[in-house]
Amino acid sequence: MCLLPYVRYTPRVTSLERLQTVRHTVEERLLAERNDEGHWTGALSTSALSTATVTFALTLVDRARAASGRDTPSHADLIRRGHQWLTRNANSDGGWGDTVKSVSNLSTTTLCWAALSAGELNESQRVALKRAESWILERAGSLEPAALSEAISAIYGKDRTFSVPILTMCALAERLGPNSSGWKWVRSLPFEFAICPRSWFRNLGLQVVSYALPALIAVGQVHHHHHPSRNPLLRWTRDWARRPTLRLLQDIQPASGGFLEAIPLTAFVTMSLAASEAGDSPPAQAAVRFLENAVLPDGSWPIDTNLATWVTTLSVNALAASSDGLPIEPEEAACVRDWLLRQQYQHVHPYTAAAPGAWAWTDLPGGVPDADDTPGALLALRALGSESAAVRAAAPAGLHWLLDLQNGDGGMPTFCRGWGRLPFDRSGPDLTAHALRCFQAWHDLGGDWQPRLQRGVKRGLAYLKQSQRPNGAWIPLWFGNQYAPNNENPVYGTARVLEALAVVSYAGSEIAPALRRATEWLMSAQNDDGGWGGAPGTPSSIEETALAVHGLSSVFEHSATNIKYDALARGGGWLVERVENGALDNPTPIGFYFASLWYYERLYPPIFTLAALNRFTPLAQTRS
Repeated sequence: MCLLPYVRYTPRVTSLERLQTVRHTVEERLLAERNDEGHWTGALSTSALSTATVTFALTLVDRARAASGRDTPSHADLIRRGHQWLTRNANSDGGWGDTVKSVSNLSTTTLCWAALSAGELNESQRVALKRAESWILERAGSLEPAALSEAISAIYGKDRTFSVPILTMCALAERLGPNSSGWKWVRSLPFEFAICPRSWFRNLGLQVVSYALPALIAVGQVHHHHHPSRNPLLRWTRDWARRPTLRLLQDIQPASGGFLEAIPLTAFVTMSLAASEAGDSPPAQAAVRFLENAVLPDGSWPIDTNLATWVTTLSVNALAASSDGLPIEPEEAACVRDWLLRQQYQHVHPYTAAAPGAWAWTDLPGGVPDADDTPGALLALRALGSESAAVRAAAPAGLHWLLDLQNGDGGMPTFCRGWGRLPFDRSGPDLTAHALRCFQAWHDLGGDWQPRLQRGVKRGLAYLKQSQRPNGAWIPLWFGNQYAPNNENPVYGTARVLEALAVVSYAGSEIAPALRRATEWLMSAQNDDGGWGGAPGTPSSIEETALAVHGLSSVFEHSATNIKYDALARGGGWLVERVENGALDNPTPIGFYFASLWYYERLYPPIFTLAALNRFTPLAQTRS
């Protein structure tokens, strides 16, 4: 029987049999992506931004070692291959985006321009450098230091987490003027504050976000080294603070050497230490080893090493959404469960001073507990066997951690409660929605938990109500769309909130108006072809269409919504056709990493699609 009516731009109808076949195909694809240990690792996109910052950092490391007379192997081959990759992967307009699928942006193009200018170039690389200069000139208005500094700073506003490191690299590459003259265009960072108690940070008015402590220290030190303050007291204070802050940098550095496992952050730290006579320090040497080990076979570097914990929990939760139950054997489920339990932090985290009980995005030592991975892990553990004694012991610690992190406005920040008002330290609707789903899943934990969880849910719902935009949408913190206004992704944010509202019993009638506006907005954002992009009028992608179908399917039966089944059916049909046409192999750059660095993840298409089809298929069955 035909489930999806013929509509414009949708050339084929979708039968229930065809829908089930595609759903099974995606399920098998996701199961096949497991590694030898039984969980998921995924693969992050290559990154021009990472490649540029690493090659430049290694260039400065080699220069510092040569100047000191040390007879050590150079990184010439890594640098050469990285420059070749950058040249091959420049966009047709002469600029670079963060990934090979990203539109050109000023930050990444400027970093690639600075990196290439520091090397010995062949003819094709000189051409690439010249084209990059033309691209920057057109967007910034000038290559003069004042214009370039202003253009870079304007991108990030008050948040100096990324603008200062970019301009620092430009100064080190003498792109802002010869010798030390370029430093006057780079703002200093108060690295001396890093040794203050963490409880002071909110009141210190730091203009960097919580995860940027290594950059605050290293980038602040290199600025002080090349352009010390004229204030004698501040200059003395910073001279004195260099040694204790360098010890702190070593203390918070993970065993891998990579700060947060993030390649750009570690590269900025490395270049800063190498250029401030600290290139032989233990944290600098460990960071260099991390960068050496992170290179990909094609000569590039990714934005991060992996998101193993994140993609594993997403995969488990997508598989568990099937009406047939979790489609893996009990022994396999136990293997994933035990691995996931081992990722829970059991001690205070040295980096953010986070309490025990939470999860990070990766199983590598540079991860930091956060409020997106912790709900994901708790939801996955619920699906993998909440009757397990180990799970019943782990869950209260994770729930405590989340409830303690909840901000005064009822929303969830990423890492640290109340650190500041900059992006990634504020509450986010996507994080809050994820936490609400987790609270609902564990509402029957027993003991005195239910009242506290209900209070957490009530406060979270209040935050979602006040953070909803007048048009009905929510804006997520960690995902964007490069074709949408302000690079926002209201489809992602709205879909994720709808998933939460579908399971939180709607907290009474007071949430009904917000729910209705959200569903009406999400349906209005559907493209003529049946799919969704990140915002109305943006190109449809498999990730964003899957998210929209998942969110709308989750609340379809609720009386407070006005969802038309035809809209869902068209979205489901679009997904079916895209899977049949190979779209699972074509991920979209919708992910934001730190400081709005774009990435895409190989597993997002099958994960998001399976979750959507597992929600939509039962609705289709009732219509057959």
